[in-house]
Amino acid sequence: MLGVTVLCVGKLKEAYLRDACGEYLKRLGGFCSPRVVELEEARVGQDPSAAQIERCLAEEGRRILEKIPQGAYAAALCIEGKEMDSPALAKVLEEIPLGGKSQVVFVIGGSWGLDGAVKERADLRLSMSRMTFPHQLARVMLLEQIYRGFQISSGGKYHK
Repeated sequence: MLGVTVLCVGKLKEAYLRDACGEYLKRLGGFCSPRVVELEEARVGQDPSAAQIERCLAEEGRRILEKIPQGAYAAALCIEGKEMDSPALAKVLEEIPLGGKSQVVFVIGGSWGLDGAVKERADLRLSMSRMTFPHQLARVMLLEQIYRGFQISSGGKYHK
């Protein structure tokens, strides 16, 4: 069974977002071994300089890269990534095990985004949309799309 990890910078603060993630994780259990791993956000002060933001991204990036298992397929969520519809994501999820990988890690950065080293490590750079979403909401949206992808691949009725 494919291991699916959503690796996130930051914790979900709102109970309704935690509940939504919990629901999709429960649903995903029938298709894969899902889990969410939360990493602590790097601290920057109010109105940080560009150099402070770079240090923040580099620190978070090191911690992210340490958590991606050797040989895992990595998908980094970033605004400059590839946009795809739900059937295309389903196809990606189908092809990962066919490529000999047993784990996929989706990476959601913190409020400043992702370090370049994480994007370089990624097998896929994925954009949810050209619109900007809070990274906490992106987690729920991603889990829903992963679930939808598995439903599409299995011929389920969830995707219409």
